[in-house]
Amino acid sequence: MSELDGELWRDIFYTSFDDLKLYARHYPAPDEKLRSVVCLPGLTRNARDFHYLASYLSRHPEKPRNVYCLDYRGRGRSQYDRNWRNYVPYIELIDTLDFLAIRGLHRVTVVGTSRGGLIAMLMATVRPTAMGAVVLNDIGPVIETRGLARIVGYVGRMPVPKTWPEAVMLLREMNERAFPDLDEAQWEELAQALFDERKGRPALAYDRRLARAFGTIDLSQTIPDLWPQFVALGQVPAFVIRGANSDVLSAGTLKAMVTRHPNLRAMTVPDQGHAPLLKEPETVEAIGTFLAAND
Repeated sequence: MSELDGELWRDIFYTSFDDLKLYARHYPAPDEKLRSVVCLPGLTRNARDFHYLASYLSRHPEKPRNVYCLDYRGRGRSQYDRNWRNYVPYIELIDTLDFLAIRGLHRVTVVGTSRGGLIAMLMATVRPTAMGAVVLNDIGPVIETRGLARIVGYVGRMPVPKTWPEAVMLLREMNERAFPDLDEAQWEELAQALFDERKGRPALAYDRRLARAFGTIDLSQTIPDLWPQFVALGQVPAFVIRGANSDVLSAGTLKAMVTRHPNLRAMTVPDQGHAPLLKEPETVEAIGTFLAAND
């Protein structure tokens, strides 16, 4: 059992199909009557991103539910893969499905931020019975090239700051245009989530070789869309959250998603880019309301 800011979670370690030690956080609810939530982070991110949301959902005064937040292989507290070619969504989907099987979880709500949303769409295609509802955080079937190019530009290439104040300054310089309203404390909190700490100094919280897998994307070519995978989500209730300043999910794509999904709710978070932090009361309450309406 671990503690952060007075909130409790349980550490879970499990073994992948190829014998890697993988990690997840479990935020337990008082009982297991309601649908569990599985949170899948962005490309270089980890379970820490969902602490606020997971705490809210697991401690909800009326409808508390179990929440599980996963670290993909090569991120956070999960073991790094010796083969960087395994850092792809399909392998991460297999790891996620293995986790669901090990924990005996069925018809879960998947909350997927960016990369996690892509994995959710793949899950709807290959294992539709695993999912009962989905929340897509700033991701859709069409990824804007501008945003993808920005991500390619920093993954594995971002300098590792030598001090925590330097880490805060670096993140602010890189992201302030997309997140203009964050205060100093919020930038510090973001730095603590993005970086690990080793010997009192910031350290990358992901395998640098992730850049090799992600760098195989040819930005000079049209990026294939995932409309068939998104349409597969039509069998479950869906909630799409978009950052108003997002360069990954466009307003036009969100509008098209609404027209193609028979049971989709959408929300735009003002003054946030890719991807919304899921830490504002309005956003987490909207997620909680969506879950309660679709249990």
